[in-house]
Amino acid sequence: MNTLKGIILAGGSGSRLHPVTRGISKQLIPIYNKPMVYYPLSTLMLAGIREVLVITTPHEQDGFRRLLGDGSALGMSISYAAQPKPEGLAQAFLIGRDFVGADRVALALGDNIFYGAHFSDDLRRASERASGATVFAYQVRDPERYGVVEFGPDGRAVSLEEKPAAPRSPWAVTGLYFYDNRVLDIAAGLKPSARGELEITDVNRAYLAAGQLHVERLARGTAWLDTGTHTALMQASSYVQAVEERQALMVACVEEIAYRMGYIGVEELLALARAMGSSSYGTYLLHVAEGEAGHALH
Repeated sequence: MNTLKGIILAGGSGSRLHPVTRGISKQLIPIYNKPMVYYPLSTLMLAGIREVLVITTPHEQDGFRRLLGDGSALGMSISYAAQPKPEGLAQAFLIGRDFVGADRVALALGDNIFYGAHFSDDLRRASERASGATVFAYQVRDPERYGVVEFGPDGRAVSLEEKPAAPRSPWAVTGLYFYDNRVLDIAAGLKPSARGELEITDVNRAYLAAGQLHVERLARGTAWLDTGTHTALMQASSYVQAVEERQALMVACVEEIAYRMGYIGVEELLALARAMGSSSYGTYLLHVAEGEAGHALH
């Protein structure tokens, strides 16, 4: 089976979050105690992905490079590309064509957060699917804001609509997509929509027409948060804080995930922890690393 690579789309102006995003990329804004981009990165890591392309605006790429580097500290390979102006989510496959090469690819939007007990199982199923496309559907109160999937009596997807005025179902397509290599040619053949964008819904429709679209409905206990408004940012931070305070376990801690996935060893984890030792984030990592190494806490 071809390698599965990952793309994080972290471009855009974040205009709905002005003035905050006039000075910093939206995906570098903190969600509670870590930058927003850690959440989609952690999602890709949990899917077993070790090669990631981060697509940013040209003028904000340095901030991502400072934060994530080349990924080697996490046992990964992280590279970068620029999206000069946002012309649709499917543009990611034109920009990332050379990066994907002959492999399969997962696209994660930089402002989407997923968390849930069985979410890793959902990711594993999607990552193991050798052909076709897999998208995730989530029941929402305001489906008209999203791409909407309609299901037939047998539970299979029968239609997809982008931001419909009269949605045919309450199931929104989330910002996480898994594709085989055909996505590169499908995206290259798209015509811009009425709003001048290469629509990801049109990519998914192509797979649907070929009978190759798999739609996984996320369980009720799974949280899907997008962070496009000030209120949504605050809600996401409060949610993450509540989970972490209650369980004393961190959400989307990329260093811990790298260790749990076997990308790095305990010594590398300790080094990462010590480099951030004066923060609560670093203290958490130190507890994890020292517990794993069998050291006494100090």
